[in-house]
Amino acid sequence: MLSNLQTRDVETLLHPYTNLATFRDTGPLILERGEGVFVYDTDGKPYLEGMSGLWCTSLGFNNRELVEAAAEQMGKLPFSHLFGGKSHDPAIELAEKLKELAPGMAKAFFCSSGSEANDTQIKMIWYMNNALGQPQKKKIISRQKAYHGVTVASASLTGLPANHLDFDLPLPGILHTSCPHHYRFAREHESEEEFATRLAEELDALIQAEGPDTVAAFIAEPVMGAGGVIVPPATYFARIQEVLERYDVRLIADEVICGFGRLGTWFGSEMLGMRPHSISVAKALSSAYLPIGAVLVDDAMDDALTEQSRKLGTFGHGTTYSGHPVTAAVALKTLEIYQRDGILEKVRAIIPTFQKRLRALSEHPLVGEARGMGLVGAVELVADKASKRSFDPKRMTAAKAVSFAQEQGLIVRAVANDTVTICPPLIISDEELEMLFDRLEKALDRTAALRD
Repeated sequence: MLSNLQTRDVETLLHPYTNLATFRDTGPLILERGEGVFVYDTDGKPYLEGMSGLWCTSLGFNNRELVEAAAEQMGKLPFSHLFGGKSHDPAIELAEKLKELAPGMAKAFFCSSGSEANDTQIKMIWYMNNALGQPQKKKIISRQKAYHGVTVASASLTGLPANHLDFDLPLPGILHTSCPHHYRFAREHESEEEFATRLAEELDALIQAEGPDTVAAFIAEPVMGAGGVIVPPATYFARIQEVLERYDVRLIADEVICGFGRLGTWFGSEMLGMRPHSISVAKALSSAYLPIGAVLVDDAMDDALTEQSRKLGTFGHGTTYSGHPVTAAVALKTLEIYQRDGILEKVRAIIPTFQKRLRALSEHPLVGEARGMGLVGAVELVADKASKRSFDPKRMTAAKAVSFAQEQGLIVRAVANDTVTICPPLIISDEELEMLFDRLEKALDRTAALRD
């Protein structure tokens, strides 16, 4: 029996990533407040937020400094924009800080989400190559199982079937190469290094087949998030970048999940040996307290954008909320807290505990692979561990595990291939981390019992 509030929700809201038909019967979990790593529903029940919302609320759910930063800026300048040469202190200071944290980046362009950031990446690449007299060099290569957003262009970059089916995507000119998931896609007896080399060779063959003069960029998450927390082999990006450099193809790092401490470094690129020409950020940039994203570009792109706007009379791109002063002020305070409170150092200190508990789940009878890096992880559930045989998708095994976890007071998320993902706030304590995994183990045990 749905409550009045649940019924009102069902009758008025379209929910993202939800079965809109069955949802009418189940209704929503309605949350009304948060404290630390916990959120509370309308009955006062606490849930350990094991997904940081959507991979984003890194400083937890009641950081007063962020609330006060928003309130202060609201009282000073609640809105302004960056169109036509206007500016304001929060946007300038935030851009300066991002340049400081991301060596090699020349300018920051602000937007409101990771999807917008990756959409902007495509437009800037096209604009840049027109400026350079390379109008045919426009194709963008992404990867199968990648996640780069849901707007028309960024959803085309995303390599997940659910984001394409019946949306008439991907757009022409967006290509997908192999996913670097050794557990699922390596050949028999193929080592991780051999697998990485083969994937680089496949990328090389794709670029050759398309024509090197038509391929502009390759976009990649350091660790693939919504595709199932896929950590590439150690030599993967070194091999991939050899190919990209051979054909003058730019590397775009999608740091929307991995950026700002998730892997124990400012950017995931540092951990994975990536040397990006441009970077997309969002989510933890403001600890998700307000929506903000950014594209960071190098000197080569900045120069090309500048010269082309000189020729055309303007750089014809931007949104109303690009560099919104309140969101910029909150993001600036977020970065200040990361540095002042040593958040990255705390993350590095707790990573061994997180990874030890995560890897231990590989012994569970339901788990085919437990994988992750830093403070992000996943367990892929299988019907048979020896053969890696997956469950029938209609059984929705991972979704059942997530439901049992919610009953235990833990929020985690089910993604494709019956994978349960874990991404706690960066401020989680050792005790809370143990609680998270204890509750997840109980949920997996209940899920396994359904088979017996």
